[in-house]
Amino acid sequence: MRYATMVLTWADGRLNAIDDHFSRSDAVTIEAVRYLNPIHERRYVELLALRGDLDRARALLADSPEALEYDVAGADGRGVAYVKCQIVEPVDDLLSILREHEIVLDWPMTYVDTDAARGLEVTALGTSRALQRAAAALPEGVDVDLQRLGEYDPSGGSSAPTLTARQQELFDLAVSEGYYEVPRETTHRKLAEKLDLAPGTVSEHLQRIEATLAARYTSTVR
Repeated sequence: MRYATMVLTWADGRLNAIDDHFSRSDAVTIEAVRYLNPIHERRYVELLALRGDLDRARALLADSPEALEYDVAGADGRGVAYVKCQIVEPVDDLLSILREHEIVLDWPMTYVDTDAARGLEVTALGTSRALQRAAAALPEGVDVDLQRLGEYDPSGGSSAPTLTARQQELFDLAVSEGYYEVPRETTHRKLAEKLDLAPGTVSEHLQRIEATLAARYTSTVR
């Protein structure tokens, strides 16, 4: 069994209606889609990992015409939202391709900030032929940035976790600027200025980098 981890971005910058709605607020962010399941009448339910002001998340969902039903649980700036939505593009396109080519997703799907736009990091599982056909079936306007490709290892996930090129750039800068020195010699804001990013984006990237490196270390000492 093969796996492919890729970042998908859409030419018009859209991911889905709910994420578009959340993008209007700096108070709360959707970090990942923990799970997504089509139900009936062209609707689906999803579990969204949230970071930030959960009361603001509730307000955004209440104001979103796409959120037919919702509930938010969590505390201390970390939470999960259960949302029932009407199926619209590009979610409909992605689900159709997965069904047609018998592709399985390795959850979660993680939102990432790329140089061009906000993207969705997806790990797909299947045969080599199925993965190739699914990639070829993606509609025009979808950019695919392949991150990792290989044989799936059920004992340890897709592979030893690796950093994306953007994460590696930030990690190298953080090390060279003394972010990991004791005491720290730089801040999120200074790193953000050097990379022309928002401080919150740098903080989010560093958390993911550290989680990836911790997982890599764990996989080597098992």
